[in-house]
Amino acid sequence: MTRQSSSVPVESESPAQEQGAEERSSSESSKHLSWTDTRLVQECVAGNEEAWSALIDKYKRLIFSIPIKYGLTSDEATDIFQNVCLELLSALPKLREPKALPKWIMQVTAHKCLRQKRHDQRFESSDDETEHTPEASIPAAAESVVHEAEEEHNLREAIGGMPDRCRHLVEMLFFEEPARPYKEIAERLGIATGSIGFIRQRCLDKLRKRLSETGFR
Repeated sequence: MTRQSSSVPVESESPAQEQGAEERSSSESSKHLSWTDTRLVQECVAGNEEAWSALIDKYKRLIFSIPIKYGLTSDEATDIFQNVCLELLSALPKLREPKALPKWIMQVTAHKCLRQKRHDQRFESSDDETEHTPEASIPAAAESVVHEAEEEHNLREAIGGMPDRCRHLVEMLFFEEPARPYKEIAERLGIATGSIGFIRQRCLDKLRKRLSETGFR
């Protein structure tokens, strides 16, 4: 009797299977992005790599925006981003209030930017040679930058939390360059062109309400 091989041939996935895998991956990513910071931090501390990726995706624009506001180069911004991520990874288990995470990230990033600026200007002091997590207060020179970054972050969060139609409408009307024609927007959203103005006003009212809850001014 001929002995049959115990190995199982590995078949490549069909296009339909690959598309299904991509959709499942996208669904998983959306699920993690919808989690609160408290949930994300808990999952990260528990070793959930998907949660860590979602946490970085959520805050990477905020982190990058601060060195850019300081006038640092893209390479310096990338270095600061990586350093902030490393510090965040080690600090998460000690973070007592996950809701304060955005402020913590902005403070850490602002301090690193200030050190980089002083280094670039050859005015770095010996006290800056040791890395440490900043205290609750931040240098006066960084307050305006951090405040601006915080406002932008709150705006993105408020828009991201709106119903899909409102979110897409606001993004297409106010954040795309060049602005789309109303006809194209209507076709994209499946609405009548003449209703865009009415829907826009309702969406902006919802956005103002969400922003007022965050103290946005």
